[in-house]
Amino acid sequence: MTKQQKPDSNIRSKDFAWPFWPAVPLYPYGRRRTLRQEVVKDTIWTFDQLQGIFYVIVPIRMTVIKLEAGGLLVYAPVAPTPECLRLVRELEAEHGNVEYIILPTISGIEHKVFVGPFARHFPQAQVLVAPNQWSFPLNLPLSWLGFPRGRTQILPEDSTKVPFADQFDYRIIGPIDLGVGTFEEVVLFHKRSRTLLVTDSVVSIPDQPPAILQLEPYPLLFHARENGFDILENSEANRRKGWQRISLFAFYFRPRVLETIGWGQVIRDSFQAPDRSKKAYFGLFPFKWQKNWQQSFEALRGKGRLLVAPVLQSLILNRAPRETIDWADKVANWDFQRIVPCHFDSPIDTSPQEFRQAFSFLEKSPAEGRSPALPEEDFELLRAIDKSLKKSRLVPPAKEKV
Repeated sequence: MTKQQKPDSNIRSKDFAWPFWPAVPLYPYGRRRTLRQEVVKDTIWTFDQLQGIFYVIVPIRMTVIKLEAGGLLVYAPVAPTPECLRLVRELEAEHGNVEYIILPTISGIEHKVFVGPFARHFPQAQVLVAPNQWSFPLNLPLSWLGFPRGRTQILPEDSTKVPFADQFDYRIIGPIDLGVGTFEEVVLFHKRSRTLLVTDSVVSIPDQPPAILQLEPYPLLFHARENGFDILENSEANRRKGWQRISLFAFYFRPRVLETIGWGQVIRDSFQAPDRSKKAYFGLFPFKWQKNWQQSFEALRGKGRLLVAPVLQSLILNRAPRETIDWADKVANWDFQRIVPCHFDSPIDTSPQEFRQAFSFLEKSPAEGRSPALPEEDFELLRAIDKSLKKSRLVPPAKEKV
């Protein structure tokens, strides 16, 4: 049972300020809200913010865990806005200082960009990063990327070599060669609470929009529209409709139930749109949803099952199916009862068996009880991207299922 912070009427808009947003110019740009929730009483807290493009917004999440001797461990920092820092300081006052900050990915710039700025506010903390870090277009030293000198270390492959090994275990998937870069993720298991922290490897999609999206619902209402002429009531039903469409965008880019309108028509329609403000993208709305769009959402959500995102299925993990399955088998040996991902729903009450089943798409003959396969038609754009990358030889080809 999670416990959510109460809204504070004394918070000012400058408390949401994130001045370094041009480094990764994602919505909501320089104004980021933070929502803290208690996942395990006096032990685990999540800090949700938002990120997205063209109002396709999803939660991005930091997790904080109390160490047994006092102090805090931070997994996947978010933007250290004044509001976010105040919420962390409240935990420090009660449970001790931030001792460790972990960057669990090498390719997720939306996670990497926050580590340096966050760490500067906690000068006593050790920063541990996933091995094989890289940057593009130049592969620069970590200190040049903003990671603090003298207290940034690479996580060793052997998880028993870290100072918190008595309380945590971790497994690293990757590095998976993607041609122009590599993919890698560190999943962290907190033994006492039986909680698994993941970055991108698995998610679960809620039927209703997450609480952080409810604070500023305009993006939900934007995508709930049928055309650029709609003005929608701010209702629970419309927020839910917008969220479900955003989820389809986020996972498939262009699912089969979405048609795009030619830009000539879009521009002509924009001149007649009731809202031509900058906030409404000057009346531009190039989307047309088929009547059966919700069936695609229900197939994607699968009643809240654990899911490997279609992008990972189609463009990344299929480059290393054997390595991924071996990693998933090892993770499934831990006795966890919940998962906290960095995106979408959290916490997820689940089991090691359900986690392992999420990767059955990589198997020729998956074990009984596997999750139903996602509709192949919704993968059309992702398959086209994969084919184009293969043809250009920018990315190694996918390997056969195991």
